[in-house]
Amino acid sequence: MPALDKHDSPLPTTTVKWRWPSVHPDGRKYVVGAAAITFFAFLLHVHVLDWVLAGLTIWVAAFFRDPVRTTPDGDKLIIAPADGLITMIARVAPPPELRGTDALPDGECTRVSIFMSVFDVHINRAPITGRIKRIAYVPGKFVNADLDKASEDNERQHFLVEGADGLKVGFTQIAGLVARRIVSFVHEGDDVEAGQRVGLIRFGSRVDVYLPAGTSAKVLLGQRTIAGETVLAEYGVDATLTGVSQ
Repeated sequence: MPALDKHDSPLPTTTVKWRWPSVHPDGRKYVVGAAAITFFAFLLHVHVLDWVLAGLTIWVAAFFRDPVRTTPDGDKLIIAPADGLITMIARVAPPPELRGTDALPDGECTRVSIFMSVFDVHINRAPITGRIKRIAYVPGKFVNADLDKASEDNERQHFLVEGADGLKVGFTQIAGLVARRIVSFVHEGDDVEAGQRVGLIRFGSRVDVYLPAGTSAKVLLGQRTIAGETVLAEYGVDATLTGVSQ
């Protein structure tokens, strides 16, 4: 094997090991509550119910899991804010709460919808590095978050993030059939890094991302995203992708 030239960069030798994800602090009270009920069910020998409750406790802990994510670095990269399934990619006007002279323009842009099932990680993350310019909460219904009308009818919370270069990306947390609580970890005026945790939704929901004009999605319908890791788009790159489900 030839020796490396002094200008060559050898591959990194550090390895990464898998580890159990922690439970997010917002969910620990639910895990403790479910575990306490399960404990008393076992004390009372409630037969099959105690094992059902044990399974429910494990599921609650898994729902609020908060794994470490490695976010790609790039000024023009727009990162997925949610784990889940790409269910819709459409050309639409941004919601009124995200439009304005200092926000998103009135014209159409590409909206990427990510559906989170009750089995997905529900921690949402910032799609770009920048400042939270706007947070707008809108009360609403709790219809199936997989439906297109959920963007306008359901309870939701809009975020607008502006990068140092003026890049603006809007995204929306949308409650679903089971979801009954949208939680935010940040406030207007906060600075965030791409991939930083910004909120969660309990229990099953959707996140819509509004890409800047002239930018198309680098994901396809049916693909699964990983919050804080999957690249949804590259700012200014408008190229249509094709693919095959198999």
